[in-house]
Amino acid sequence: MAEAERIIGTPDTPRAGGAEPEESSDAAAPDEQPAGRGKRRIAVLFTVALVAYLLDLSSKMLVVAKLEHHEPIEVVGDLLRFEAIRNAGAAFGIGEAFTVIFTAIAACVIVVIARLARKLYSLPWAIALGLLLGGALGNLTDRIFRSPGVFKGAVVDFIAPANFAVFNLADSAIVCGGILIVILSFRGLDPDGTVHKD
Repeated sequence: MAEAERIIGTPDTPRAGGAEPEESSDAAAPDEQPAGRGKRRIAVLFTVALVAYLLDLSSKMLVVAKLEHHEPIEVVGDLLRFEAIRNAGAAFGIGEAFTVIFTAIAACVIVVIARLARKLYSLPWAIALGLLLGGALGNLTDRIFRSPGVFKGAVVDFIAPANFAVFNLADSAIVCGGILIVILSFRGLDPDGTVHKD
């Protein structure tokens, strides 16, 4: 949590004349951001999260209703098919013996993102964190409400590329959000909108 707070920073240092933050060898001191801009970034974060969550939820409901206990659907020959499976592990079927731990991790991710959202002033970071939040919520919903029980539920996976693990839209959102965060970090863009050089 402390590391996350360090990365986000606290945008409470005003600069004279509204000057742009300067690039330096260390992270630039964040400007005092307009309240409206911060609210827009928060709105983007939660909108992206909601869209990702609803897409994941609706796709899983459709898969359970139409595909579970049926033959897989060939989408692109042998390269891609839709096949309903229940995954008690993490993304891509990893660690099926630690369902409760993965549930707790997903819950912590959601809490951290929601807490840090008030200090968010970067649009790309808002999109990345929204993808992470939506994906985490999607799989957490399965963990809580699906069998075999609360916090032990198996996640519905259905996207099955050839020679790869089966996954779902929540997993895709989490991976895309994570990749975007790595790119932003390498470019030196912090969530509070400042840019720094190593």
